[in-house]
Parts: sequence; C-alpha cells; structure tokens
Amino acid sequence: MCSGADVRLAELVGALSLATDIGMGQPFDQACRTCLLGVRLAGDAGASAADAGRAYYLALLRFAGCTADASEAGALFGDELAAYAAYAPLDSGRPAEVVGWLLRHAGAGRGPAGRLRRLAGALAEGSSGARESYRGHCEVARRLAERLGLGPMLGRAIDHAFERWDGAGFPAGLAGETIEPAARIVALARDVEVIARAAGPDAARAAVRARSGRAYEPALAELFLRRADALLGSLEEDASWAALMAAEPGPPRRLPEARMDDACRVMAQFADLKSRFTLGHSEGVSELAEAAAWRAGLPADRVTALRRAGLLHDLGRVGVPAGVWDRPGPLSDGEWECVRLHPYYTERILGRADVLRPYATLAASHHERLDGSGYHRGCGHRELDLPARLLGAADVYRAMTEERPHRPALALDAAAAELEREAGLGRLDGDAVRLVLSAAGRPADRPRRPMPAGLTEREAEVLGLLARGLSNRQVGARLGISPKTVGHHVGHIYAKIGVSTRPGATLFAVEHDLIARTGTVRAGS
Repeated sequence: MCSGADVRLAELVGALSLATDIGMGQPFDQACRTCLLGVRLAGDAGASAADAGRAYYLALLRFAGCTADASEAGALFGDELAAYAAYAPLDSGRPAEVVGWLLRHAGAGRGPAGRLRRLAGALAEGSSGARESYRGHCEVARRLAERLGLGPMLGRAIDHAFERWDGAGFPAGLAGETIEPAARIVALARDVEVIARAAGPDAARAAVRARSGRAYEPALAELFLRRADALLGSLEEDASWAALMAAEPGPPRRLPEARMDDACRVMAQFADLKSRFTLGHSEGVSELAEAAAWRAGLPADRVTALRRAGLLHDLGRVGVPAGVWDRPGPLSDGEWECVRLHPYYTERILGRADVLRPYATLAASHHERLDGSGYHRGCGHRELDLPARLLGAADVYRAMTEERPHRPALALDAAAAELEREAGLGRLDGDAVRLVLSAAGRPADRPRRPMPAGLTEREAEVLGLLARGLSNRQVGARLGISPKTVGHHVGHIYAKIGVSTRPGATLFAVEHDLIARTGTVRAGS
C-alpha cells in the first residue's frame, strides 16, 4: 500500500477514465475501448511511437474536463448525463442533428415555459456558447494532465481533442493537418466505439463513410473502413483492463510513489468540480480525517491509506446528474437512489486499478453508519473499523460546514453539536466524533498562506466568488464594487494565473484553497 515503489501511471489515468465514462453518461470502459481501438488504428496507420503514446493517453483523458461546467449543463438539461449520452453518436457538423438534440433535452423535467426559456437561451448562444464550453473542458483537462506529469506530452493534443477535419469543431476551429494526429485518431475511434456499441458495426462503418472529409481525416477513415472487421473484432475479443495495460505504447510511464498524494488530489478536484457546492470538499475531508487519525495513534501506513481514501471518496459523485446535487428542494425517491449509488461507483472505479484497490472499500464507506442505516452496503458497527468511522465523521462535519443548495453552511458550534447528536443516536462513533472535532479546531486560529501567482487579497476574493458560480454583477454586489471593476479584476486574475475560462479559474481556486475565503454564497445572491 505504501511500499515506496513507483506506480504505473496508466493505472491512475485508466481509473480516472472510468470516472469520466460515467461523467459523460457512458458505461464503464467506454474510454478503455476507445483507447484500445485508437492505439490499434494508430499502429495500422504507421503512426510514430510518440503519436501512438499520445493517442493512448488522450483517449483516456479526453473527457477529464467533463465536470468543468457540470452545474451549468445540469441547469440547462436537468440530467446532463442523459443529454451527453444522446449527443455522443451525433454528427456535430450537422446543425439539424444538434438542434433536434437540443429540442429533446434542453429544459428536460421542467414545464413548457421553463423548457422554452432554456431552449431559447441555448439557441441564442449558438456556437459561441459551445466554443466557450469546449474551451473550458480542454483547459481543465490540460491542467489535470499537467498535474499528472503528462503536460509536455499531451498539451496540444488535448487542446485539439474536439476539432474536426473540416474546421467545424471546437474550440478553435482548426482544420486538416493543423490538428494533432493523436486527436484525429481518437476522435474517430471514440465515435466508432459509441456507434458500434449502440447500433452495431455496420452503423459505425456507415457513419465513418458519411463523415469522411468532414469530421475525420479521409485517409484515416479509409484505413478504418478497410480494417474495420479486424479492429472491431479484436475489440470485442478483449477489451479488458489487462489489455488496456498491455496496450500502452513504449515503456510504461511511471509515477514516483511519493507523488501518489498529488495524483489522488487530481482525482479529488476533478470530482469536486461536479458542483459549485462541493469545491474543496474532498481535500477538506482528507485533511480532517488524517489529523484525527494521527490523534488516534494509528500507524503511518493506515494514516496514509485514510488520507488517500479521503481524497478519493467522492469520485463516484460524477456519475450522478449535477441537477440532483444542485437541487434546492427535496429529492425524489428516484433521485435519492441515484445519490446512494455514488459510493458504489467510487468502489468500482478504485477497485479496477491495482494501485488504488487498497483504498476502495474504505473510500466507499463514508456514508455507512454504525446502526446500519447508511449506504451503499448498509454496513454496521462490526464492519466499520476506526479509519472508516473517522472518514464518516469527517465527511459529515465537513459537509455541514459547507453551503448546500438546500441550506446555508452551519456555524462551527452548530455543526459540532449536530455531529455529537449523531453519535448519541448511534449512527456515528463517539470516539471518532471527538477526534474529528479536536482535529477541526478553529479556522480563524490558523495563519493564512501567501496568495499564489501574485494575486492580491481582493483578487483572491473575486476569484473565490467566481468559482462559486456568481456573475460579475453578483460579485460586485457582495464586495461593494461595480461590475465593471469586477471585470477589470477578472482580466488581471486570468492573466496572472494563466487561464482563459471560468472552469480553468475555478480549478486554480480549488488547487490553491481559495474557496474558503468567500464564506457562504447563496444561489442568486
């Protein structure tokens, strides 16, 4: 678990790809199958070893920015996962298909007036809205790739991931051979995987034939059509995790074990971006659980396991629609069933990779309760060891001190009293509660760190509020400055931190723990 040996980077990225699968409304292994198909296609095309390696990692990380604007997508579609799944096989270069998709999904679950407003807004934004969304997805994915040590290898390929051969793609409208070869390969491979799985090999061939010269490089499309039987046949024969690990071109990339916490932190931030109400949540839980574990006298290897499980515990959150997480009112029974699945998703994601499997059961236990009333397994006190009890208490306390769509953040004393009440009712462990409350202390007593990237205190405040989803007008009202002044601050902030989109700025704010500076922010404030 903590042997000090280097870890296989493909395992970490592969696990993250399982999360992006469910975050895009796809089944587990969609990115894995795309990766295998893309690498085999690259080999048939005579791609260089470097381009084949880029195709391998791009296929797994192409949708790592899928949580970047999940809240906005949830507000537009209701269930953005269903909308994403329906969009996947479409030809985005055909306006009629895109408009038909919007007609079916914009404002889903709302009344006629609500649907009409959202549809009208989406149509009014047109391609500019799509361009900004894709730019944010690419910026977040590139930043996460950099944090995993893949920046120099993948940067341009990620930027080009959603471009099309005919120049009708996003975000830059690049065309032809100006698009990175790996991006051309993966775009075709992903579409083929989605269409072949849903409608069969003949439908995939027909789509590639129809889109050749528009979405796809003609020579690459022709190669696929010649080799379709062999490529798709090999995919159906073996699309296992072992096959994915074996398919990495060249020597396997390694990550020093000392950087495992950083890799887990990347996954935590990816998960927490799912909702503006959870920014920084996983890191906060991890820090609190670790501090409580040291106070409990746990050995170092168990503390390390708990710290990492805390970072990873909400990875399955991305498989639940953002509209559920951001709902201000009571959840329906069906929505509660979706919520209760997220620890299961976490366990399934972590359980696939050897390097993460040791943390799977613990990470997935954060909603279990001593009296058996928790989820997803309904474990009781016999199955929950001290690390699991600490993680559960830390998660509850941290969540209560954060704003949620249905309530403001609780004051620290109120949160502590509620945690103790849960222990008194037999749901949380009393010793774990005392250790967590001791570890929590008082944030006001902790010294503030210097601002990153040369930001001023006011710029940090503005950035924190932007990350929480407020508009320039709302930020100005909260800080007592004009929207125009906020706009000037935003320009300076983006220049200093090296981003060009709100999702990129949000990820920076999470990375540098700037969310807590903003306090409670109510929707519409």
